[in-house]
Amino acid sequence: MSGEPSERPGTLTAKTARRGRIIAVACAAFAFGMVGAAYASVPLYELFCQVTGYGGTTQRAEGESGRLVDNSIVVRFDGNVTPGLPWRFGPNEREISVKLGETRQTSFHVRNDSDRPVTAQATYNVTPDAAGLYFNKIACFCFDNQTLQPGEEMDMPVVFFVDPDILESEELRNGRAITLSYTFFPQESVSEPVATAPDKGETDAATDNL
Repeated sequence: MSGEPSERPGTLTAKTARRGRIIAVACAAFAFGMVGAAYASVPLYELFCQVTGYGGTTQRAEGESGRLVDNSIVVRFDGNVTPGLPWRFGPNEREISVKLGETRQTSFHVRNDSDRPVTAQATYNVTPDAAGLYFNKIACFCFDNQTLQPGEEMDMPVVFFVDPDILESEELRNGRAITLSYTFFPQESVSEPVATAPDKGETDAATDNL
């Protein structure tokens, strides 16, 4: 009979196995690449949020605004803890009226109601989300681990101002209030480092001195 000669079963099996290995290696390389891209994207995403105020991310300021206008806005404060965190946390002032560009300070009160030391960390956001671009924090307790002993309580200050450029925002021009909200999340306690064993040389030297 005419036609191309058929390949033997052993040859087909070898080719199939080789093709499977190539696909597996390619998939693994793609997976590692995606993980690397995800890790690299985190700082870029944080930078994007800080620059644009996306998602209610506030701005960080090194000092006061330097500009002050007569227009005022109400800033409201909200405090929360995640389930399982034995803390009471909330603002000492529910809301204040501030002039645009005016540096103001407020504080939040927290108490550890448990019988053990607890470490937690706060995240924050402002609403409406677009206001994050104009809300500047000079000092804040967010993103720092806070450890409270059993029954310990404390006030944590926040220093901020609202940029007068908010008046140029079409979306926020007629806004009358901004809400700054914090949420505390529990953090794992850092264990004490284990003392390292002395080198053999040090042990021998100590033995010689006896």
